[in-house]
Amino acid sequence: GNGGSRRVQWSAPSGGTSGGQGAQTQLLRPPSLHSLLDVSGSPATHGMRGGKGPWELKLRVIEAVNEMIDELDGVPQQIAEQALEHIHTDEVILTLGYSRATSLFLRAAGKKRDFQVVVAEGAPLCSGRRMARELSGAGIQTTFITDATVFAMMARSNMVVVGASAVMANGGVMAPAGLHMVALAAQRHAVPFVVLFGMHKLSPLLQPNEDMLAGDLRAPAEVLSAEVLSECAQGGGRCHVVNNEFDYIPPDLITLFLTDTGGHTPSDIYRMLSEYYSPDEMQEL
Repeated sequence: GNGGSRRVQWSAPSGGTSGGQGAQTQLLRPPSLHSLLDVSGSPATHGMRGGKGPWELKLRVIEAVNEMIDELDGVPQQIAEQALEHIHTDEVILTLGYSRATSLFLRAAGKKRDFQVVVAEGAPLCSGRRMARELSGAGIQTTFITDATVFAMMARSNMVVVGASAVMANGGVMAPAGLHMVALAAQRHAVPFVVLFGMHKLSPLLQPNEDMLAGDLRAPAEVLSAEVLSECAQGGGRCHVVNNEFDYIPPDLITLFLTDTGGHTPSDIYRMLSEYYSPDEMQEL
């Protein structure tokens, strides 16, 4: 399941070694992941207890990875099952860009509720086009707008529903660029701002620093083509393109988190960390 990393302690076999100090050092060194999964080796060469061979360990690793993949694949559907508790008939829901969890959530509500969704494009990638296509294809009344229209459309909205890239220990959210603007508009118009995320996205970091945000930049060509940038250079000027990948949304702008374990407020997040990370891991960060 979710949680912190598991640590395995390796120790040298009891008794002396005939190979001198060099052989003893080799025995004390923990085996690498490659050596553990190398089927050509023997249990003795890896210093493994119980005589379990590499094939058995490899199968256990593959089984655990597949189990985790299946668990993560089911998270958006578990969140979507809560949709009818939060979305009601004749409401207007606003979102920005594309999120698989958000798409499933809205489509699940659309099976039994008649409501409208306003989708902002999410420039420069304009992933909102995919969101609008999926929602309209599911029979949901959809309005597609530019990002610049968000503030004006917020006055007509009953709720904002978005996904998250990561949730910080203080209840803040790392989300695709543009969502901080949406959260500020929602606060200005007193519209609930709901964030969907699986618990595997919970981070023990208190909040991101400026270097983290400044370092996550996407390609300038997504905003200005290479031809336009070349023309700027030929004119003797310089055009610096900033294309952030993430926004940080502070907890005071978030109304509710909907996760695969239910609904939570931003103040619940720090308490929930103890269920997924050990105290030692929290101290290290």
